[in-house]
Amino acid sequence: MNIHLAAAAAATSPGNPVLNISIFGAFVAITLIIVLRASRNNKTAADYYAAGRSFTGGQNGTAIAGDYLSAASFLGIVGAIAITGYDGFMYSIGFLVAWLVALLLVAELLRNTGKYTMADVLSFRLKQRPVRIAAAITTLVVCFFYLLAQMAGAGGLVSLLLGINDKVGQSVVITIVGALMIVYVLIGGMKGTTWVQIIKAVLLIAGAAVMTVWTLALHGFNLSSLLDHAVETAGNPEILNPGLKYGLSNITQLDFISLALALVLGTAALPHVLMRFYTVPTAKEARRSVVWAIWLIGGFYIFTLVLGYGAAALIGADRILASPGGVNSAAPLLAFELGGPVLLGLISAVAFATILAVVAGLTITAAASFAHDIYASVFKKGQARPEDEVKVARRTVVIIGIVAIIGGIGANGQNVAFLVALAFAVAASANLPTILYSLFWKKFSTQGAVWSMYGGLASAIFLIALSPVVSGSPTSMIPGANFAVFPLSNPGLISIPLAFVLGWLGTVLDKVPRDTAKQVEMEVRSLTGVGAEKEAVNH
Repeated sequence: MNIHLAAAAAATSPGNPVLNISIFGAFVAITLIIVLRASRNNKTAADYYAAGRSFTGGQNGTAIAGDYLSAASFLGIVGAIAITGYDGFMYSIGFLVAWLVALLLVAELLRNTGKYTMADVLSFRLKQRPVRIAAAITTLVVCFFYLLAQMAGAGGLVSLLLGINDKVGQSVVITIVGALMIVYVLIGGMKGTTWVQIIKAVLLIAGAAVMTVWTLALHGFNLSSLLDHAVETAGNPEILNPGLKYGLSNITQLDFISLALALVLGTAALPHVLMRFYTVPTAKEARRSVVWAIWLIGGFYIFTLVLGYGAAALIGADRILASPGGVNSAAPLLAFELGGPVLLGLISAVAFATILAVVAGLTITAAASFAHDIYASVFKKGQARPEDEVKVARRTVVIIGIVAIIGGIGANGQNVAFLVALAFAVAASANLPTILYSLFWKKFSTQGAVWSMYGGLASAIFLIALSPVVSGSPTSMIPGANFAVFPLSNPGLISIPLAFVLGWLGTVLDKVPRDTAKQVEMEVRSLTGVGAEKEAVNH
């Protein structure tokens, strides 16, 4: 965001700050009551990590939608469409198509094979210690990138609502959001977090639907009229055509392919999405969860198309970029334009609910990965008491919350959709090859898994560090520096194929004998569910 534009907008904050905060405060109070009620049954590790496997496919699908429709979906994508038009909508397409990969290749098999975390699947027939350590590290890194995006969204949203333009004030807001997140997860565990996500999904989709209908009504329910208005306001018909952002050169076109790979392949490897498959009692319900999620998420992304072009038509790119929060303020500004302070307050409260629900899901996933995979399985060699494991998980929540707050302050001002795309790239590089190899390749070995996870993770982070995202342009995280030698903004085009190659190479070079009995057991269990239901009941 340009400094002079921010200064020009500093004098005017849309809406009524007291009303905005009151509505958000009411939401926090209601959800905290629900979390407290849900926490009464958190007696075992299965209760804390997997909500006692008590949710139906429909409930869990709604929660998945709540988990997945993050600040990037609501704030970042609407802003991206408002500024870059057609190319911004490509984020929506990538996020939605990705669920077909999750549905067809991962959801049911993962639910049959694992217990709480992604590492349960990867270590089923491989050596426990190296695979669990690698899986926990990749989980923590992906969750950290995703948390950065949500915290940046929180800072931008509240700066818009309260007219806080200075970094200190926005940092205080990010700290408050982080503290609330810690409270939700400490008290409610997965069950409380799930109910918050269900409520938030319903509110978010309903709020987006109301704004969509309202925007279309202003244009006679004629999408062509809305698009014509957007072109007129922008003064550029190219916002309706591909290429405004990703068609400028061969590099930007490659960047788009890299982004598409990351979005489509990353969803099926996001740890906080994968963990949701364990909150249902059967694999059939896990599959139903994904179908529910696809319908809800697909409907929402259709709304974002109308809202993005609605913001372009009714607000305009200059005014969006001049607002505190920059590109992330398009949706709240559109709400204010449509319904004044009341609708702005409601939509902003929903956006805050979005951020809180997603960061809670990310935090419990990261905490579960450390407590279950590192503490219980590696340090205690599977002999840890469930109550001790949960105690470690709760302590980890506090540490993760503090790290997320510090990182969020550093990432404040970045486009949240863009930050999430980086998280997807890391997930697709570090996790997806190993998950697919483990489920479908009988010869896959421990060495292949470790090479793939560490190689995919290291290459993705290394390429991001050397990309224009971090340095070399006015919108970089470090605007004054320039060590960008990798030309693409998203590393997926290089790091994802590299991780697949490393998994294959590590396996064919591995001379350690494979456990054929475990391989057969995993194949039967993943395809039929035999053994999974009994384990779910026992735990």
